[in-house]
Amino acid sequence: MKLPNLTLLQAYLKTATSAATSGGKILKKYWKNVKQIEDKSTAGDLVTEADKESEKIILQMITEAYPDHAILAEESSEKHLSSSSDFLWVIDPLDGTVNYAHQNPMVAISIALLYQNKVVVGVVFNPFYQELFQAIKGMGATLNGEKITVSQTRALDKSLLATGFAYDRRTTTDTNYPEFCHLTNLTHGVRRFGAASLDLAFVAAGRFDGYWERGLKPWDMAAGALLVQEAGGKISAYNETPFDLQSGKILATNGMLHHALSQELLNLSM
Repeated sequence: MKLPNLTLLQAYLKTATSAATSGGKILKKYWKNVKQIEDKSTAGDLVTEADKESEKIILQMITEAYPDHAILAEESSEKHLSSSSDFLWVIDPLDGTVNYAHQNPMVAISIALLYQNKVVVGVVFNPFYQELFQAIKGMGATLNGEKITVSQTRALDKSLLATGFAYDRRTTTDTNYPEFCHLTNLTHGVRRFGAASLDLAFVAAGRFDGYWERGLKPWDMAAGALLVQEAGGKISAYNETPFDLQSGKILATNGMLHHALSQELLNLSM
């Protein structure tokens, strides 16, 4: 796949960054003042007026800049999909809505741009901690403009991991609770933030050594997956086959722990 030229990619990143920071202003506006909290299709899968208004301003900015591009956004009833476009924006206007509804600031806006089904631009922004993670494919990853790299941890028993629990955990038998318990005992610990984009960004920044989760959507993973790769890490399916954005599953590590963590996950599934 031949990438768009760097000037174009930088322009796309600028648009994504502007849209994310504008969405962040919406999240701060509604902070501690959310009046509408609703369940979506699954209990515990929440949406608020902040999600909807954040998405509205993000979509407006992206469609005005690139009207021919396709868009896949979490809260939109119309997905703005176009089979004729090589470009697809994948947007989560508020990752960590449950946290947000409970006034926990571990939330983010996640915006990714795919070109011919490959992520080429990614932005993850936490407006409360003012942390802006950015990446362009082939150009590395940054946090607030400074280059970031994954950790150098080489052994699982020295690692700090992260995971999350799917919204359907109350009704499905396919949960990662056994994995969570097993890996908690095997490592320095496992954290659960409730915002997949931040989990991936933290792997990219070396704050976590690895992360795994299932039951995810493309907007949960797209931007963060690029951050990990561009920071020198590795992403894949649990069994180390190529990562599929539509699969709902991801394994992300600093690379050095990847095979060991994959083996632990596969052994538990047998």
